Amino acid sequence: MAAKKEHGVPDPEQLPSTLQRSGEKAQRTYAAALDSAEDTYGDGERAHRTAYSALKHTHEKVGDHWEPKEGGRKGPSDTQAEGGRDTDRPTAGGVDANATKAHLQDVAKRLGVPGRSRMSKEELVEGIRRANDRATRRARED
Repeated sequence: MAAKKEHGVPDPEQLPSTLQRSGEKAQRTYAAALDSAEDTYGDGERAHRTAYSALKHTHEKVGDHWEPKEGGRKGPSDTQAEGGRDTDRPTAGGVDANATKAHLQDVAKRLGVPGRSRMSKEELVEGIRRANDRATRRARED
């Protein structure tokens, strides 16, 4: 299932729903990484995980879609992404766990996470992850 049409343009019908609701740059990043990963690993879960890993280096999940990381910052979003292929660490589900606490509080505010002002950085990451999951579920039901 290649994610691109001719000339490298992503085919929205082939993208996961969270990416269908995201900007063109996120769609292109995922599609290019998926096409490359499918060349290496074939069409399957590993190729999709690889594409999401590439996406998480430049974007973070906010609610039901992906947004560029704050200030154009690039790099792994959590300890799982930092460790590479054979790492078995918890993932933050697209939340940029390596962002500043102030940034995480801002995202939590946008998502309406209750109690965010008293949360630690780790609690903010978990609260945002849960809010993202809820927003994605609601968007898929519509």
